[in-house]
Amino acid sequence: MSGSYPDHRLKLFTLNSNPGLAEEIARFIGVDLGKCSVSRFSDGEVQINIEESIRAATFFVIQSTSSPVNENYMELLIMIDALKRASARTINIVMPYYGYARQDRKARAREPITAKLIANLLETAGATRMITLDLHAPQIQGFFDIPIDHLMGVPILADYFERKKLEDIVVVSPDHGGVTRTRKMAEQLKAPIAIIDKRRPKPNVAEVMNIIGNVEGRTAIIIDDIIDTAGTVAMAADALIENGAKEVYACCTHPVLSGPAIERIEKSHIKELVVTNSIALPAEKKTDKIRQLSVAPLLAEAIVRVFEHKSVSALF
Repeated sequence: MSGSYPDHRLKLFTLNSNPGLAEEIARFIGVDLGKCSVSRFSDGEVQINIEESIRAATFFVIQSTSSPVNENYMELLIMIDALKRASARTINIVMPYYGYARQDRKARAREPITAKLIANLLETAGATRMITLDLHAPQIQGFFDIPIDHLMGVPILADYFERKKLEDIVVVSPDHGGVTRTRKMAEQLKAPIAIIDKRRPKPNVAEVMNIIGNVEGRTAIIIDDIIDTAGTVAMAADALIENGAKEVYACCTHPVLSGPAIERIEKSHIKELVVTNSIALPAEKKTDKIRQLSVAPLLAEAIVRVFEHKSVSALF
């Protein structure tokens, strides 16, 4: 897609979480980002002003709900309400990263299912459709009663490693839950898989126990949907090297990279960490070890297909 998009009823807005990605998506589609301002009152309350007519238009609001998660969600909810009250035809949320996705079930008594609560809030505010990328748990789609287009980051990551022409690859899942994702990448790279058998005594603390599969003499590529504190991926890289892997790469769709993540990655055996721009990385998180790929072409194509009432399933 290039040039100017011919239908002015497609409106694209961004909030504060990832304006760089939104600008890139707008360029791919050939539209200007809508005019709106997001500010704060002195007590921290969010104020949104939409500075152009929106009546009967189809809206796509781009907002990843990464840190600060609650601030970004409130911006989005208030924006949806503003659009609904101004007679928007449809309100499509483009959320590359869905915050609270890891709270998708009751693992213990008296725990909330916050991923479901978020779905309820978005629908109640007035969202009519969601486009998202690599949900931590695909069943979160069932938390919504509006259409969900669930796109995948694996092909983008796999394409990058295909172009590197690495030899003797093994694709590694850092836990049992990521095996389906690992198989998808392994099929694209025509490589075997291995699995890290991991015990997690408490959140954000991981203990590697065993490696299922042959990694000796191979180039290992660890794949996950989210890398947060990087404890799991750093320990997995150490275990792979100890078990004879030649070198270790890692990749994920969503680079949350909180707390000690950057320090752990820098000190680890990971040769390169490949991520997407579903979450904007501040300057202090952009290191020589991290390579960021763009999901803008994928999201732009999805937006146009939704607007033109074409099938989105080909992008899955």
